[in-house]
Amino acid sequence: MPSTFTMPAGRRAFLRGITLTGAGAALASAVPAAASASSDGVTVLRRATLIDGTGAPPRRDVTIVVIGDRIAWVGGGHDAPRHRGARVIDLHGKFVIPGLWDMHTHGVAQEKIAPPLFVVNGVTGIREMWGFPEIHALRDRIERGEVLGPRMVIASTIVDGPVSLLGPLSAKVRTEAEARQAVREAKAGGADFLKIYSYLGRDVLPALTDEAAKLGLRVDGHVPYLVPMEEASRLGQRSFEHLFGLTLATSSREPEFRRTMEDTPMDPAAPRAWFEMVQSLERQAAASYDPAKARRLYAALIRNGSRHSPTLWVLNVFSQPADTYAGDPRLKYIPAADRAWWAETLKLVAPDTPEEIALERRYFEHLLTMVGRLHRAGVGVLGGTDCYNPYVIPGFSAHDELSLLVRAGLSPMAALQAMTRDAARFLGRAATTGTVAPGKLADLVALDADPLADIRNVRRIHAVVTRGRYLGPDDRERILAEVEAAAKDPGIPAARAACAC
Repeated sequence: MPSTFTMPAGRRAFLRGITLTGAGAALASAVPAAASASSDGVTVLRRATLIDGTGAPPRRDVTIVVIGDRIAWVGGGHDAPRHRGARVIDLHGKFVIPGLWDMHTHGVAQEKIAPPLFVVNGVTGIREMWGFPEIHALRDRIERGEVLGPRMVIASTIVDGPVSLLGPLSAKVRTEAEARQAVREAKAGGADFLKIYSYLGRDVLPALTDEAAKLGLRVDGHVPYLVPMEEASRLGQRSFEHLFGLTLATSSREPEFRRTMEDTPMDPAAPRAWFEMVQSLERQAAASYDPAKARRLYAALIRNGSRHSPTLWVLNVFSQPADTYAGDPRLKYIPAADRAWWAETLKLVAPDTPEEIALERRYFEHLLTMVGRLHRAGVGVLGGTDCYNPYVIPGFSAHDELSLLVRAGLSPMAALQAMTRDAARFLGRAATTGTVAPGKLADLVALDADPLADIRNVRRIHAVVTRGRYLGPDDRERILAEVEAAAKDPGIPAARAACAC
């Protein structure tokens, strides 16, 4: 139950008291935020068990003091500073973790659906993988407090080769000059990083990564299939999405498969045919896994600072019959037009016959094994969902992804870190997010049960703190009801145009 401390203290004395108890340097950037917060802007979360994201053991009976949008103090309950008028919330029996980052999302521009769904599910930050002016405008409204939504890191428009699966929607580059120009346009458009795609040419990637480095843009995305993964990593690609290209890169038959890829032309009139051919080669490559070759690749990825974002939930969906998740009760939060598009898409690409289903499920299990190998080798793994692809539901599917990461061989702690600490480190935001400590942004999730005992407990959300705002059970229920109502609006625009992967 929310309550207030009764010990009298003014804001200035309270801030001074916190500084004297050891949070001084870390709190320096939090005080301005506190000064501009509404009312007293002080929230005290008491008696929680804290899983702070660092890998340290859980700490029991912890109090967290939030001032404005920052964590001001973390410590034992008996030592907590007091402030008259503070909102005090008893979280006895609850488990507090850092807010989650979904590191591969689409569809956030559908602002009455995706942004609030992320937040109420504890996803307080996202990496949006296809940038549009509308998404930048939405981020501005979220930052101003006009829209409830997560923190956002936004990609460029997608950069691909002259033939592209995305047709006219991608920035197509044929020459080194065009590659450099695409990077400059991405920077001018406000992109936080450059997103590259499957058909980008091997001859232009060096110019693209060089220009990106000069302009301070990270290069993430699909591995360009014509570029060996180790080479792409050495040139500067820092994240690889969906495990595309990984079975090729760890196969003893890679040279043979690459000759087939290079000898098969891409047909501009039917660009997906080449992609499907390569995917067939990837499945063949899984049978010729070479441990020594894989170790060399893993070492190179670690040396170059490249990570993998497996997006296991979307791969799981696409490896099963089209109607597998048609009865998911969470679909009530998705507009009818998008649900219809999901169903039709899966009818075209999902396995159908018993033989196809068995093949796809075996391949998916192999990919799970590959994720475990990456993690054990020390290659960074980032938790992303590829949401707004079929049955990948904003916010909810982050919990699905965590479960699959554990199934792949990560411990529950490591899986949580893939969507908290490790995500923040990759994004260059470790000083402000990813773990729970004084001075960091107040993005937190309170759970009803221990996620380290069972990662599925991350679904049992009691409350979310986003930008210092506490959303308790009643708030979450109200927001979910608003999303459900919005999803029933026949006039709501479909999100499918924003899904690229």
